[in-house]
Amino acid sequence: MNNPTEGNELPQENDQASENGGTSINQEKLNQYLAGLKQEQNLPLGMGAGFAAALAGGALWAFITVATGYQIGYMALAVGFMVGFAVRVAGKGFDQVFGFGGAALALLGCLLGNFFSIVGFVADAQGLGFFETLSVLDFSLIPEIMGESFDPMDLLFYGIAVYTGYQLSFRQVTEEELIVNSQE
Repeated sequence: MNNPTEGNELPQENDQASENGGTSINQEKLNQYLAGLKQEQNLPLGMGAGFAAALAGGALWAFITVATGYQIGYMALAVGFMVGFAVRVAGKGFDQVFGFGGAALALLGCLLGNFFSIVGFVADAQGLGFFETLSVLDFSLIPEIMGESFDPMDLLFYGIAVYTGYQLSFRQVTEEELIVNSQE
């Protein structure tokens, strides 16, 4: 479980008042505030928003790739950011499952971006629309198609997306918030 105060150590009892400008921290109130924040966590909503962001990020990735004719690796960072931010805002989570979900969905967004790009290139080459191409695609060939277009450099960008999706998926609580909501 991720600690919402991780990296933001709260003052100890004997120095609470001096470090917080004369205000003291009520540990019971702080615990109640943190418990209330944990009650606001919503994993299904966070994962749903992350999935929508992965779809949108994949579509954006494909649009830019097909429009420019180049796969731009920084799109992976954008997908990771979109997914992580969506999971954070919608899910309001502290638990590690939010990070794992954000990471998995960021990877899914990257894979979708590559897949949608392939469909876009085939559509352009055949003079068909994207959805028309998608409707006639033999889905049993997807692993083979994805394997043919795979570049080892993709692993680096997928890793960046996964890391970003993980890191940005957690609710952020400032030390000031904690202090204000735990004052006696």
